[in-house]
Amino acid sequence: MRPLYHEYLDVEGDFLNYDDFNKNFRLKKVEGFNFAYDVVDRYGREDPERPALLWTDPEGDVVKYDFRRMMLDSNKAANYFASLGVRKGDAVLLILKRHHEFWPILMGLHKLGAIAVPATHLLTAKDIRYRVQSAEISVIVTTEHTTSVADAVLEAAPDCPTLKHLVMVRTEREGFESFDRGFAAASEEWRKPEGDALACDGDIMLVYFTSGTTGQPKMVAHDFRYPLGHILTGVYWLQCEDGGLHLTVSETGWAKSVWGKLYGQWLAGSCVFVYDFDKFKGADILAMIEKFRITTYCSPPTMYRFILQEDLSGYDLSSLHHCSVAGEPLSPEIAEDWKRQTGIELHECFGQTELVPTLVTFPWMKVQQGSMGKPAPLFDVDIVDGEGNSCPAGTTGEIVIRVHHGRPYGMFAGYYRHPEMTEEALQGNVYHTRDLAWKDEWGYYWYIGRADDVIKSSGYRIGPFEVESALLEHPAVLECAITGVPDPLRGQIVKATVVLKPGYEASETMVKELQDHVKHLTAPYKYPRKVEFVSELPKTISGKVRRFEIRNRDSQ
Repeated sequence: MRPLYHEYLDVEGDFLNYDDFNKNFRLKKVEGFNFAYDVVDRYGREDPERPALLWTDPEGDVVKYDFRRMMLDSNKAANYFASLGVRKGDAVLLILKRHHEFWPILMGLHKLGAIAVPATHLLTAKDIRYRVQSAEISVIVTTEHTTSVADAVLEAAPDCPTLKHLVMVRTEREGFESFDRGFAAASEEWRKPEGDALACDGDIMLVYFTSGTTGQPKMVAHDFRYPLGHILTGVYWLQCEDGGLHLTVSETGWAKSVWGKLYGQWLAGSCVFVYDFDKFKGADILAMIEKFRITTYCSPPTMYRFILQEDLSGYDLSSLHHCSVAGEPLSPEIAEDWKRQTGIELHECFGQTELVPTLVTFPWMKVQQGSMGKPAPLFDVDIVDGEGNSCPAGTTGEIVIRVHHGRPYGMFAGYYRHPEMTEEALQGNVYHTRDLAWKDEWGYYWYIGRADDVIKSSGYRIGPFEVESALLEHPAVLECAITGVPDPLRGQIVKATVVLKPGYEASETMVKELQDHVKHLTAPYKYPRKVEFVSELPKTISGKVRRFEIRNRDSQ
């Protein structure tokens, strides 16, 4: 059986180049689509032994799912949640780390028509309270495995009147119902709903809370057509292989997990590999690639940086055919070092929780280190100035997506329960990403930064990424953040907040050394006139730097 993504393409044959792909790639209009029934169960019936999921952990335990098991286990999950009274449209919060139970549970919720709300195990009681109250969560499914998140759930629950059930996976604890016992007792038979009872198409399927880099997290809602947009992700960006094994390093609480551990991979016919670790170690990832013969891999640049601290020559990485990077801008030295040691170029992309990959380094394109790539064919992408006019090549502006002809598959359905926020983001049928970039004469897009993060100094617009990349090339710098500080003469000056590596000390000599280093690698006006050394940077629970906290502190 060939991968199912073929059945959703409105074109036959291979594409010759990017222009052919951009012009002719189209997805069929579907009716009644539900990924759990139309992909998982389809494979489960027609190709039941096709590998779906390969899971392991640091203790060496291994769990394998083929699509028959995934179909039957998701039926059991649907029956279990139905026994709790969960119905179509009810919201269920999933805090499951990288546990393999996440996949059949999520597919069961899709079959039931409930709204899944994945969340990270790093949440505090305050975070959980905010999410449950905002989304009117009725059930929380969580784990106690090596974390204290269950304590946070119990602390938050009394303040959450919509909560009806607290469910614990793997272990039993007072105050929680046992998923394992309920799941074991549930039937493998599940009847697909009919008519209005079937959740499909424009019904809400997923809600993700954004990282909150500039304020309170927003609730991004995706409908049941959303997985089809990830054909771009799995097939054309990550280049997952039919019969291959794909690893994306992401916890299930983040949207990147369904980018790299689910929809696009299964549509492409690839098995998903999951390493259920607690602390990221580059050596462990290399060992997993070697042991399980992983074929395609993706992680944020920071994780590539950690991996490159290891001796790659000690591992057999010959199974790797393609590597991708996303989550934060890629600095050139990481890309160059990875290619030198593995022979594989890193394919970058740009997207948001609200989108699927939007600017991508596609298979037919020459990799331009530091560029996000070119627009994906689903999206009408442009760079515009403050008046909404298209910017010429070389001019910085905001990345926008025009949706005059309707929202494409893969684009969010709106901000859940906040139509006014949706309307604000889609002014004049144009979605404003709030990210700044410029386009070169060959059509490649280059990232500058979030609109709120760009520094305006003496008439110059300075994006933090370029300066941060320059600083990270200095051997003393572990992490850094570039922000603007108010200045009576220049409007703003560039400030670097720096975490030094062990063995290096903060001093005026180090300040001068870092400033000279940046002047050597970038235009001199971009160097940080102020440098502050700190032990750690303020970050969101997803690990993204909260630059606005640094700015707020400096403005007080």
